[in-house]
Amino acid sequence: MKKPVLVVMAAGMGSRYGGLKQIDPVGSCGEAILDYSLFDAHEAGFETAVIIIKEAIREDFMATVGKRLEKCPMQIRYAYQEQTMYMPEDICVPPERGMKPWGTGHAVLCATEQVDGAPFVVINADDYYGKTAFRVIYEALCNAREDGVYDFSMVSYYLGNTVTEHGSVARGVCTVDADGNLSKVVERLRIEKYPQGIHFTVDGETWEDLPEQTPVSMNTWGFTPVFLDELAARFQVFLREEMPQNPAKKEYQLPTVVSQLLDEGKATVKVLSSPDKWYGVTYAEDKPQVVNALREKTRQGLYPEGLWK
Repeated sequence: MKKPVLVVMAAGMGSRYGGLKQIDPVGSCGEAILDYSLFDAHEAGFETAVIIIKEAIREDFMATVGKRLEKCPMQIRYAYQEQTMYMPEDICVPPERGMKPWGTGHAVLCATEQVDGAPFVVINADDYYGKTAFRVIYEALCNAREDGVYDFSMVSYYLGNTVTEHGSVARGVCTVDADGNLSKVVERLRIEKYPQGIHFTVDGETWEDLPEQTPVSMNTWGFTPVFLDELAARFQVFLREEMPQNPAKKEYQLPTVVSQLLDEGKATVKVLSSPDKWYGVTYAEDKPQVVNALREKTRQGLYPEGLWK
């Protein structure tokens, strides 16, 4: 089996953030959160990274992050997520959708050629995961079965370590069985902190509490290559059967495909836990906390002053 590859989803447009948070500097030498993830991944054993972007942000991305990564010791490959990729000829992008991407499942599908048949880990470009996640999921993928039931993995975080003070977040709320395997993941699109704790809403009116220790997915998934075949086949079903229900907003999400495979008995997903605190820039107001946290980690010696010097 080939060595695991890191796949980074960096094609989002940052509508809530108000800009391209994938390239926004948070480090002392202009590094983005993505730089820290690549540094930690390389430390854990990854030698190749595939970064998924959109053609629309290519120039800005290459002039900032791309230029810095010329000094990164990993092999960096680029994949591009565009709306029409992997769409059958008889289906067109609905006019009411505009330029809205199809979602995380489609983003990873667009990286198929660059992944090149290797097992792979998926992360978001704008989330700081900490060092633990990359170590444990790299080891899991190196030991994954290649036959029989699909042998996948994920890194879960405590919900209380992944929320922001500045608005709602979307998280995959996980149910874990007695053997430490994922039995269900439900995408909750509006989770918020409030004075009594953390709660979520589906309809915007009725709220339900979630304990701080609830395990959640931060899109840190470990897959064997067969997952890309499943993504391709199920994307066609999504476009024909699900997208017409809400053509302007319906998205093809990774947790949905994982849940389908679990329900069909085709996969197991080992849940690996990280005690690390998440840092992210969902909102512009989050940035000072991220900058201060990374400055402190550098002071403690977890990172050098200037990652790629």
